[in-house]
Amino acid sequence: MLSDKTIGIVKNITPIVAANAETVTRVFYQKMFAGNPEVKAFFNQSHQHSGGQQKALAGAICAYFSHIDDLESLTPAIELIAQKHCSLGIQPEQYPIVGKHLLAAIQEVMGEAATDEILAAVGEAYQLLADVCIERERQIYAEQRALTGGWNGYRPFIVERKESESNVITSFYLKPADNGPLPTWIPGQYITVRIDHPTTPTSPRNYSLSDQPGQNYFRISVKREVSLTPNAPAGLISNYLHDEVQVGDTLEIGPPCGEFTLNLSDQRETPVVFLAGGVGVTPLLSMAKSLIASQPEAPLYFLQAARNSQTHAFRKELQELKDNGPNVRTLTMYDCPLEEDVERENYDSNGVVDETIIRDWTPFENAEFYFCGPKPFMQNVYSCLHSLNVSTNRIHFEFFGPRQDIESLANS
Repeated sequence: MLSDKTIGIVKNITPIVAANAETVTRVFYQKMFAGNPEVKAFFNQSHQHSGGQQKALAGAICAYFSHIDDLESLTPAIELIAQKHCSLGIQPEQYPIVGKHLLAAIQEVMGEAATDEILAAVGEAYQLLADVCIERERQIYAEQRALTGGWNGYRPFIVERKESESNVITSFYLKPADNGPLPTWIPGQYITVRIDHPTTPTSPRNYSLSDQPGQNYFRISVKREVSLTPNAPAGLISNYLHDEVQVGDTLEIGPPCGEFTLNLSDQRETPVVFLAGGVGVTPLLSMAKSLIASQPEAPLYFLQAARNSQTHAFRKELQELKDNGPNVRTLTMYDCPLEEDVERENYDSNGVVDETIIRDWTPFENAEFYFCGPKPFMQNVYSCLHSLNVSTNRIHFEFFGPRQDIESLANS
């Protein structure tokens, strides 16, 4: 536990740190990559380029400092961090590297205001958080190893099938190269793909498992990420997977991780609503298929939003979901339908998800909501749920970046 003195110091400097948090994290990454370039292997450089990682870390620091006297409330955030770290194979000896450069960044940004007493308090607070994360990660690694077919690190998998799901999404069916068993996993989890790119060394990538557990393969469904602005890079690994990886090739795969999951152990009595935008359908499809397979009578609502039929993935699987569950309702929305989409009635509704759709189509008064998709989609969904007074304990989502980016519209 932290001393009262340390808690007091950290709470006193929290407003200053919050005001300069993104500057601190930018300096932190610069210092760490310069001083310990070996850690760049763990960081997605496109997220560095966009500023997403800097903003996410800034949000995490502010949340930790703000709740320094109520660490219990940070349990979900710590679980997210621990799962992500285990997906990348982070080890205890790497924590001091982060701590050293974080303190140096705070000292540089705060200048003379960063007294020895303040730096000592921040160092103590960081070490406590590191110890909590290290212990949770030790448990996760042990749980992974203990599963039948489980492993730590990376295991070679063969690409057995490669199937186009839409103009932008391709599914990869992966089987262990050693023909050994696959471990059990929880719907919503992701696996890690590590690729030795021929021209540009880069970090491993996480991809949601898009089919239900119990198969003799892992399936990931990857969207080809194009450059959104002239200066932004296209998705290095997503394009490599689409263009270069073929059936019969071998990929290095990390074990399933992630905390955005659907618990199937309890019999579902209240409805579950899945709201999917774009490639965000992948973890939700896994959850929905798993729920209907284990509890066919479960009340389930699945809304899928896409641009049009060219980008609409898993149409057949959503129809099968509806056929297999007597209490399944589906809704397909296009915001830019093609002329042929209109003629062939390829979708149910034109436009974007709004409060009226959620109020009129879902049992929002008592349903559990799970949603995933692009940032604007998620911001909009969260804002709608907030306006409908859906309690936060019934709202579940997965998003790279600070949670406040999703919640900001609802709270403004």
